[in-house]
Amino acid sequence: MHPSTDTTDSPAAPTLKAPVAQAAPAAAVHDWDHSTMRLNKADISLLQTLGGDALRQPCLVLYSGEQTGTRYPLVDGHLVLGRSPDCDVCLESLGISRKHAELREQDGAVMLHDLGSANGTHLNDQRISQPQALHDGDLIRLGQVVLRFYERHSVDAVLHDKLYRLATVDTGTGVYSKRYLLETLEREIKVARRSARPLSVVCMDLDFFKTVNDRYGHAAGDDVLRGAAQAAQSVLRGSDVLGRVGSEEFAVVLPDTTLLGALDMAERMRRAVASKVFELPLPGSTKLAQHRQTASLGVAELQPAAGSARELLGVADQRLYESKRQGRNRVSS
Repeated sequence: MHPSTDTTDSPAAPTLKAPVAQAAPAAAVHDWDHSTMRLNKADISLLQTLGGDALRQPCLVLYSGEQTGTRYPLVDGHLVLGRSPDCDVCLESLGISRKHAELREQDGAVMLHDLGSANGTHLNDQRISQPQALHDGDLIRLGQVVLRFYERHSVDAVLHDKLYRLATVDTGTGVYSKRYLLETLEREIKVARRSARPLSVVCMDLDFFKTVNDRYGHAAGDDVLRGAAQAAQSVLRGSDVLGRVGSEEFAVVLPDTTLLGALDMAERMRRAVASKVFELPLPGSTKLAQHRQTASLGVAELQPAAGSARELLGVADQRLYESKRQGRNRVSS
């Protein structure tokens, strides 16, 4: 019987209030109109996971297709868009060239460049023939794909983040969904390769978790999942992303982290989960039983020959099961 995976707890989903008649002007963070929207810890954590200083980065938000709502911050001041998997924003759609267009920060402005695409790059429905400066809310069309540009400190961009979070958080555990985690990991792989920065992942699984459901019931099992997630999340950094990748399996993306650093983080996660005491109801009794939960973890660092996000996670998952074979409640790399 194999244990289940680790979960990270995320604060409750953010609350959006009714919009006012006119949108608040783009301004510094402390000037935002809090009668229109509120940012809680979950929102700040989300923005941190979207590429470091996300609040201060211009970004694109995808407005079409299955990935609608995906946000692409301008990491290092530029983004290349196209069909090629080497692009920062890989768009699999008809009419898009392998390297179609680029956003580049120049002299305080963000410029849109067409990269000699076959079908052209359109800005607000006008095909561009030379680089154009972008402004908050501009629409960019590449083939059949539409994206909207948001400037630094854009309140609308934060609202999109909040709505996107509602669509990409696993409601049972409060951690990010598999889709969101894979998207984040694919993006971080591109950043790591382009900037020669390290990147690691951790897979975590709760030991003998099925016995919790069998002995105490599924409601208690849900409490243990959420509590273990909170414990693991408490030691993670703001830039780390924890997501649920299976029924009882979870993974963490660790940007700018070597294998040695990931091992240290995984060990801190393991200790945090093991030290938490759960009080669970005994079926047919008014008494509470004390339960301690352990976890097994596997760690992997991105290598030059590594392929996709799924392949990197697969390596970490293999090492997780090595931890199980060695007796559980440990970390393997």
